[in-house]
Amino acid sequence: MGIKERREREKQATRQRILDAARELYGQEGYEAMTMRRVAERIEYSPTAIYVHFKDKAALVRELCTHDFLRFAEVLNKVARVKDPLERLRKMGRAYIDFAREHPTTYRLLFMDRLPAEVGSTSEESLEQDNPEQDAYAFLRKTVQEAKDAGCFKPEHQDVELVSQVVWGGMHGLVALHLVKTQEDPWVDLRPLPRAAELMVELLLEGLAKKPSSPAGLKRAR
Repeated sequence: MGIKERREREKQATRQRILDAARELYGQEGYEAMTMRRVAERIEYSPTAIYVHFKDKAALVRELCTHDFLRFAEVLNKVARVKDPLERLRKMGRAYIDFAREHPTTYRLLFMDRLPAEVGSTSEESLEQDNPEQDAYAFLRKTVQEAKDAGCFKPEHQDVELVSQVVWGGMHGLVALHLVKTQEDPWVDLRPLPRAAELMVELLLEGLAKKPSSPAGLKRAR
């Protein structure tokens, strides 16, 4: 490895340390409390060194969102090879829940917290909208479109955007409920998230999908 390659590798490793520290601090205390100085202190760097990589806090959080959206898209794309679009939707639901459980701080950052306007949501130079390999919603919409084209849905459920948003909303609602109620609540006896997610996926698909034709039913029709 040459000097140039080694320096680039060290630079990327430093950027990753900064992003990890920022995510941790953000999760513990929120956007306002997350300053460049405190991020630098977390990894034992000088604030000046942080500014070499990110011009300000907004740029840092924007890059953090981009990085985590890509990581989330990678998780969902692991089920892309499942041919049956309904089964793919089922596996996507499970992957979505697993990601939220394993990375709750990241999930809050991406889907639950409203960031200031100057941050935006992602770096447009790094994340391609409507590319299913990078845009998780585009991947969901593509799968729903394939299910519709295959004739999997009931006639009344042909709006791809609506179906995509209902599927997403159902899973997000469960995750948000469990992330908000992190402590024991005497008013609500929450069932485990994986069990609730399995039921949610099955109810959504049962409500959307056509009923399979049964041999007995066909015999009676004759």
